[in-house]
Amino acid sequence: MRTGPGAAVAPPEVTRFLREHPPFEALDPGDVEQVAASAEVEFHRAESTIFSQGSDPVAHLRVVRSGAVEIVHDGRVLDLLGEGELFGHASMLSGLPTGFEARAVEDTLCYRIPAEVAKGLLSRPDALRFVARSLLEAPMIEAGAAPPSRDPAHQPVGTLLRGEAVICRPDTSIREAAQMMTAAAQTSVVIDLGDGALGILTDRDLRTRVVANGIPGDAPVSAAMSAPAYTCTAEQLGGEVLLDMLDRGFRHFPVISATGRVLGVVSDLDLVAVETRSSFYLRQAIAAATSPQELAVVARDLNPSVIALYDARVAPTNISAVYAVVLDALTRRLVELAVDEAGEPAAPFSWLALGSQARREATPASDIDSAIAWVGDVDEHQIRPYLHGVATTVVAGLEACGFNPDPHGATASDLLFVRSVESWRRVARGMIADPTQEKALILVSVLVDSRPVWGLHLGSPISETFRVAPGNPDLLRMLARFALSYRPPTGFMRGLVVEHSGEHRGRLDLKKAGIVPVVGLARWAGMAAGVTSGSTGERLRAAADAGTLPSAHAHTLIDAFELIHGLRIEHQVQLMRAGRAPDDYVDPAALSALTRSHLREAFRAVASIQKRIAADVHIGVT
Repeated sequence: MRTGPGAAVAPPEVTRFLREHPPFEALDPGDVEQVAASAEVEFHRAESTIFSQGSDPVAHLRVVRSGAVEIVHDGRVLDLLGEGELFGHASMLSGLPTGFEARAVEDTLCYRIPAEVAKGLLSRPDALRFVARSLLEAPMIEAGAAPPSRDPAHQPVGTLLRGEAVICRPDTSIREAAQMMTAAAQTSVVIDLGDGALGILTDRDLRTRVVANGIPGDAPVSAAMSAPAYTCTAEQLGGEVLLDMLDRGFRHFPVISATGRVLGVVSDLDLVAVETRSSFYLRQAIAAATSPQELAVVARDLNPSVIALYDARVAPTNISAVYAVVLDALTRRLVELAVDEAGEPAAPFSWLALGSQARREATPASDIDSAIAWVGDVDEHQIRPYLHGVATTVVAGLEACGFNPDPHGATASDLLFVRSVESWRRVARGMIADPTQEKALILVSVLVDSRPVWGLHLGSPISETFRVAPGNPDLLRMLARFALSYRPPTGFMRGLVVEHSGEHRGRLDLKKAGIVPVVGLARWAGMAAGVTSGSTGERLRAAADAGTLPSAHAHTLIDAFELIHGLRIEHQVQLMRAGRAPDDYVDPAALSALTRSHLREAFRAVASIQKRIAADVHIGVT
């Protein structure tokens, strides 16, 4: 049963209580008064259900006044809320059915705040930061239990866009920009500043900068915009972008394609719309770890979270992106701990992820590739031993967490991969000038698949050095030859190529037979289009847009990649369930007839495209 306050005047007790708890304590007293005046007192007997899992979106924000509330998912208790804690905000903000059951553990009183009041409150910067952090720190669903579907934390931001971006020039009047936003039902307008630079003006800017400061409507939009605007790519995960927003204090990010085209704008509320789970729990635990030993304990939860995501039918490419986000967090924390132990370096440096981690396509069976780049005029003999020591500590820490270094030595613990930024760029320019030099193309693939995950901002990434590739036909021809050199192993079983000798005799290496050829073709085609970084899918789509690869070929390769990658994830999940180490070797006899048929067709399609590309660039393929 419940009773309402019955008046527009806030009861002093309700106001006092709210002011003592977040996020209310950070709000203006007048705002707290308004919230308190709208609140109703709600009583729930012990063991009663406040709302059920999967029920209609809640219409109220609830704050526990006394007693205790359990948050339950599929019969499992995930959290216990006490005095001053709020709940129901995820479903209320998203308009989606509730992902959890809320149940009174004992006789409980709640303050119930109507959605129309609560939404305005939670959209404010201080309150939004609290809400987002409260979601990110929520406990992880145990392995085998499906996290809520449609979780934006595990979705590429490109899938969360609500319509196309509104774009204008910097000399457009503020009035006209506001009219454009209204007509398109958007809360922001992106300003094209030229040369790829962007600014942004939001509805909040119109209130706080234009109206509050008396800027006239006929003033140019550049007088009130934020510039440069922080951006993200369409394939970055929502959770990763949300943390960037929180760290930078911005609430709208333009979303850009690999070629720099503005696809739309994602807002903070798009990203906190529903409960977030496992990857954020792990990131919080990683950030709190104070030693490599503690990180090794935290890392044990990563593979179970992969299994949970698989069981929740999260797309395999998204599972790998989540995996890479957590791996980035582990790497960053290990570097931080190593630097704390070794002392301040003589020059600022950045830790670079290479290979599948850099492309955000890693799986539990992936090796970890890495490099280091430092900036500054410093004695190499002074900085390199320090960085080598840090790298050795970090690589050992990653091994203790279950991540094996590249067996071919592409790791920061090898001094070959510890260089100044200028040295890396000299290497890149040298390979561009003479792609026939020994190991040149291997190093090209390493540098193009690189991404800073810790440390200094390198300005333009080292990979950007290769943007000149479209004007260098010799380099592109050599890259194509390198990409086409990856062929499936010999031998056959039921129409599928298999390993014909060694430890994995009679088994199919999904990575070597299918993933590596597609990744190589995507790298070559992307560089031919002037795209020097990104995932395999991003590169292939950019190549299709630029005409460096026929659209049909690009889509066929994307389909093949997703099919093979999905089988890799499925196979590795099965091994992990059985308590075995994940790998990429599957027994073709264990696959269904339909799966074998699809896989054969995927390999044939990739091989056919390889032959056509070889003919186009005059390279022989056997």
